[in-house]
Amino acid sequence: MKEQIITLLNTYENFAYLVSIIINVIISILGFVPSVFLTAANLAVFGFWKGTFLSFAGEAIGAIVSFVLYRKGFRKLSETKLFSHPKVRRLLDAKGLEAFFLVLSLRLLPLIPSGVVTFVAAIGKTSLLIFIIASSIGKIPALLLEAYSVYQLMNWTCQGKVVSTLLSVFLFIFTWKKINRKTAQTNKT
Repeated sequence: MKEQIITLLNTYENFAYLVSIIINVIISILGFVPSVFLTAANLAVFGFWKGTFLSFAGEAIGAIVSFVLYRKGFRKLSETKLFSHPKVRRLLDAKGLEAFFLVLSLRLLPLIPSGVVTFVAAIGKTSLLIFIIASSIGKIPALLLEAYSVYQLMNWTCQGKVVSTLLSVFLFIFTWKKINRKTAQTNKT
């Protein structure tokens, strides 16, 4: 996928920034498609700093557009039993400073899907302004880490190899713990 986006950005060189942002908005609206391949394409075409900034801008704009669309289309879902889990209810009911810090902290956690945070905040009581500020601030460190990791992997530097190894070990341990938890739960019943 990265190669197709690189080709698209190079083909429409005069509109490459806009094309990248539009793709990021679409990814944000879909909510479940990872943006790492777009970040990689942006880094390959525009370089590290311009590519990182463009990815940040695209993700921030995409989150705002998604928030507005989700709020208009799915607001009534917040009252369904589907969103009755206490941790989800906390974000749904959060306002003001609490909403700010919840969105910010959830953006900083790399394992929480961005689309889920946007969706739950949008159908809840979080204001658009609070969401924009918290979401954008929270995306900065997460995107810098993503861009740095992708850049190192693309160039296959020593640091890229370390990042790849650490990521592999982390995913292995995470998966192993999940499997062991399910096995323990199954054995209890």
